[in-house]
Amino acid sequence: MTENSTLSVSPAGLSPAERHRLIAGAFTDRVLGTRDWDAPTPVAGWAARDVVRHLCEWFAGFLEASGGPALPHGPSVDDDPAGAWQVHTAGVQRLLDDPATAAHILRNPHVGELSVTAATDMIYTADVFMHTWDLARATGQDDRLDLAFCAQLVDGMAQMEDVLRSSGQYGPAVAVPAGADAQTRLLGFIGRDPHWRPEPS
Repeated sequence: MTENSTLSVSPAGLSPAERHRLIAGAFTDRVLGTRDWDAPTPVAGWAARDVVRHLCEWFAGFLEASGGPALPHGPSVDDDPAGAWQVHTAGVQRLLDDPATAAHILRNPHVGELSVTAATDMIYTADVFMHTWDLARATGQDDRLDLAFCAQLVDGMAQMEDVLRSSGQYGPAVAVPAGADAQTRLLGFIGRDPHWRPEPS
């Protein structure tokens, strides 16, 4: 994919491994296009590098806590956010591409028993997709998301809203206009202000 490209294929109809490759590739484009890693983001208190830190750290910790395979450790996000991300995302892709690790069963009190493939697809790949907007909007890059996948996510999440809100992972929903497109609805649902922009320097 080229820098600042939008998805040319919707991730909605792909296999989990293909979906991760496409979505993580779009996020990688934004990582490589970032020039200011201290730029504030739509997530309160986070700079651009913290978006990468979040994605690298939480999923590796989740796998470890669930009896899953270990992910490789790259450079520190503080020193080299792009390098840290590239090592991390290549490691996740290898897990999904290897039938043995993809089928490994994770056991976690929050999600029960799921294969590496199912858990990655359900809770991690979608997170990368949503955080692509955060990094892109913070750094002035293309922040358009695939509308079909946005609709799939927000419609599914709306059916378990109470559980998601009580998890503490999502802030209060932001109201969006009636008839808003799927990306705007998704952003509002997860507590993002779709109109957020960095303060002029």
